Amino acid sequence: MDRRAVVARTDVHTAGAEHIDAATRAGKGLIVALPHMGNWDVAALWLVAHGHPFTTVAERLKPESLYDRFVAYRESLGMEVLPLTGGPVSPTETLTERLRAGRAICLVADRDLSRTGVEVEFFGAAARMPGGPALLAATTGAALLPVSLWFTPDGGWGQWIGPPVELTGRRLRDKVHAGTQALANVFEEQIALHPADWHMLQKLWLSDLSVRTVPVNSAPLNGHRH
Repeated sequence: MDRRAVVARTDVHTAGAEHIDAATRAGKGLIVALPHMGNWDVAALWLVAHGHPFTTVAERLKPESLYDRFVAYRESLGMEVLPLTGGPVSPTETLTERLRAGRAICLVADRDLSRTGVEVEFFGAAARMPGGPALLAATTGAALLPVSLWFTPDGGWGQWIGPPVELTGRRLRDKVHAGTQALANVFEEQIALHPADWHMLQKLWLSDLSVRTVPVNSAPLNGHRH
């Protein structure tokens, strides 16, 4: 596909780009937080074309050759891709460096891969979402911008960039929780506008993650312990 044409078609359906410009003028790092919506790669192409090469984190896939192909493709679009695990340093360390240098990072923020994320209310039920975006914003002073992506009826791509999320509270823990819940609230609103474009295919709500366990000292009817 012609990359300039893709960017031009995305420009037509983009709202909120002024929030990116404002953060840049203020000399702040930029954290773009988004759910599993629309086409990330088109959004990345648009962001890079508008002068914001960025860093992101990728979950390692198996086989390794598949992961390598994903990374190579996304690097060809202008991203710096860090492995979630197995890298020479923690991705948080590198992301912090990039933000303090006034650069941009993009993080998918509606699914907690660690299972130790921040508990939030999402569509009326408890879920966990990664606290990393809010933590990085609180510790670096970077602007935390929620983003929504979708497919347009004319075969193009739409994107909405929201104003910076406020990190309320005095303690760092409170700021992280408030920022993560604020992101969840925005994601909820945006997903409701474009529900068909939210491709969350993994279990997300805590009630879906519950697993019934058998006590160690109990024995099933066949006499074997599990």
